[in-house]
Amino acid sequence: MDEIAAFLIIITLELVGGKMREAFSYFLLISGLIFWAWGTITILEKRSVLYKLHSISVSDTLGSILIVLGLAWRGGHKLSLLILAIISLALWNTMLGYVLAYCSNEQGGKKLDG
Repeated sequence: MDEIAAFLIIITLELVGGKMREAFSYFLLISGLIFWAWGTITILEKRSVLYKLHSISVSDTLGSILIVLGLAWRGGHKLSLLILAIISLALWNTMLGYVLAYCSNEQGGKKLDG
């Protein structure tokens, strides 16, 4: 009788764990999509180009990382590739945003006096 109870407890924990894992994966995916939408909405505001560039680069980077984490949480057989994608997103989005902001200077990338 104890073996049956232990077996039922183990199966129940695996089912709950699987559903929690799936729910957390959906939470990460939806959070990433919300960050993407938030970044897109800030483009429509009447602010400077640099503010828009900053908000879209931050929100796209965070949203993309959350989406990749959600995918990694769902199926870990390609975990090393997904971690590489996260690192690439964090580095390249940051560097591209910096380069675009530097080049958008009115002096063509030259430092302003003062």
